[in-house]
Amino acid sequence: MDSSSLLSHLRRELTGFRACLDGDLSARVEHCGDWTLRELAEHLGESNLWAAAAVTEGHGDHRPDPAPREPAALVRWFEGGCETLLAALDTDPDRPAWTFHPPHTVGFWIRRRCLETLVHRWDAELALGAARPLDARLAGEGVAEVLDTLAPRQVARGRARPPRSALRLHATDTGASWTYGPGAPVATLSGTAERLLLLLWGRMPLDDDGRFGWEGDGEAGRRLLTAGPLTP
Repeated sequence: MDSSSLLSHLRRELTGFRACLDGDLSARVEHCGDWTLRELAEHLGESNLWAAAAVTEGHGDHRPDPAPREPAALVRWFEGGCETLLAALDTDPDRPAWTFHPPHTVGFWIRRRCLETLVHRWDAELALGAARPLDARLAGEGVAEVLDTLAPRQVARGRARPPRSALRLHATDTGASWTYGPGAPVATLSGTAERLLLLLWGRMPLDDDGRFGWEGDGEAGRRLLTAGPLTP
């Protein structure tokens, strides 16, 4: 997806997350440890400000002030951070920027913030009992980002073992496919783009319940996916 489309999606996903902040901020976020919705909002808001500083200040050392505790003030803080992020990203996507992984451009952050927000919007809505579906093409972009950016970073930081063989992932709704690991794929895992993304982010189990299909050496494919978390 191009940066213009991703930026449009980012605006919508930020709006969707912001709407959740009118709900119960003490609601537990199922897949984020012991975080509540409040703590998820703090994480996303701080990450937005960090990314904005990476673009406008050219470094990754930004330390935002703590989010306010009072609910209305927290919402205003989150909204202000969204405005700061969107203003920073409203520029040439090829412009140089500090990033933690290539490409070192503003376009990296447009993609990164869009896909981070997509997953956490889903997290927030699930915490409130009503997670809306993910856009299929955007979810597919998220799968690609896990495999080309997040998983290599996890391996480099010692959080996951490097793959010794390859797994092919196939999105049954969009027809897109991706390969993770070296050589010819030993197996193919099929599912909708949304399910594949949620699986890679640890939001959905790889159970034999019909949500996913396997071809080839499924056992080897499972080992590739359980060699450590592929996302932070």
